[in-house]
Amino acid sequence: MAFPLDLRRCQILGLAGTAFLALGGETAGALPVRELLAPSSVHAALGLVGVYFGVVLLIVAWLLLGSLVRGADPPTPRALLLVLAVWATPLLIAPPLFSRDVYSYLAQGAMVDAHIDVYAYGPAHLGGPLADEVAPLWRHTGAPYGPVFLGVASALSGLTRGELPAGLLGMRLIALLGVALMAAALPRLARHSGADPAAALWLGALNPLVLLHLVAGAHNDAIMLGLLGAGLVAALGRWPVLGAVLVTLAALVKAPAALGLAAVVLLQMRSGHHPAKAVLSTAAASAATTVAATAVAGTGYGWIGALDTPVSPQNWALTSLLGRATASLLTEVGSDLAPLAVPAWHVFGLVLTAVLVLLIWWRWRPRPVYALGLSLAAVAAFGPAIRPWYALWGLFLIAAAAPSTSVRHRVAAVTGVLALAVLPSGGAADAGQLVLAVSGGVLAVVVLWQAHLAAQAPALERTA
Repeated sequence: MAFPLDLRRCQILGLAGTAFLALGGETAGALPVRELLAPSSVHAALGLVGVYFGVVLLIVAWLLLGSLVRGADPPTPRALLLVLAVWATPLLIAPPLFSRDVYSYLAQGAMVDAHIDVYAYGPAHLGGPLADEVAPLWRHTGAPYGPVFLGVASALSGLTRGELPAGLLGMRLIALLGVALMAAALPRLARHSGADPAAALWLGALNPLVLLHLVAGAHNDAIMLGLLGAGLVAALGRWPVLGAVLVTLAALVKAPAALGLAAVVLLQMRSGHHPAKAVLSTAAASAATTVAATAVAGTGYGWIGALDTPVSPQNWALTSLLGRATASLLTEVGSDLAPLAVPAWHVFGLVLTAVLVLLIWWRWRPRPVYALGLSLAAVAAFGPAIRPWYALWGLFLIAAAAPSTSVRHRVAAVTGVLALAVLPSGGAADAGQLVLAVSGGVLAVVVLWQAHLAAQAPALERTA
């Protein structure tokens, strides 16, 4: 759509998008159980339409902003950070959107605060109102998170005394801190990688997935990525040990960030450190950080065993889809091997991921930030579980270090698809909800097209 482009219009259009997201979420979001509406109710239906109307407005605003970034007079990184702040503002007061994971975080924090082993028991063991908010699938599942995040969640639980509104706001502020760290790291990482800092911010921080899932969804992936980015920035400078500490803290939020330690080693070697010294110093700093953080959090080392936390049977990860398809075929032919199909595909996915990661690091070792981004993308793509926000693991660093514009275009296309992939309630979609979601998106396209025609009308009159 050939809208007259300027930064102000992009800012207003994106703000309208997130405002509709927040408003629609009031009736269609991942609300507390006592506030949930039946999906068939009028208010829930209007909310769902409003959320997808807002999502499409936000995506279009982001794409138009990308055209400005690639133009002859691109906005400065500071101007882009202001746009990010404006777009995120309505989401600060919105209910949780696109996932109920934030309720699990709060329940797990309360469990740690109550000295309950979160790796041995699920939130159901806690009982009470917080446990009721957790999605049924995860009420009896141990936490898959490391001691750093659980320590933060426990501190928040103590601070808010289990009050749900305060806890939700606290988790969102923690996620915002992570997003701020991501935005602060991107320009420095981009300059190191020979990329455009403004383009890196556009793709890595103003990305709709960041706003929808890290801000509106308050996912702990935000603090993981923020610490990972800060660690890489420290490793670029004169503080490689600090870099190893920060990357380890990121891994003690969510385990995939541990791959960042390889980047810290390579960055030290590029700075002239002997390989053995780089490996030993990074390993020592990581081990000391792990021991200290686990001792402070008081959660023990159960998180190591919790890395195999079961995934949803209906998860749409590639290996899960192939596993279910294979199981169906085996069942049709009467084979007793059908129950082994999904686990076998999951094992294949893990092996394939390991091979891909090795090949990526061999091919891109001169560009460790980019290699790390591709590796994390492979982990998300071929792991046993995937959700749209997992794509941000790799996208964040690919945005900072992508070697070409074509790579950014492909990543932007994936972003557009994934931004539309989840209902605001975080639940499974039925046919009626899909129709409502599509209707909201189509309505946004119609409104944008009418706005385009209205903007073009004066020019057409002058030429007539």
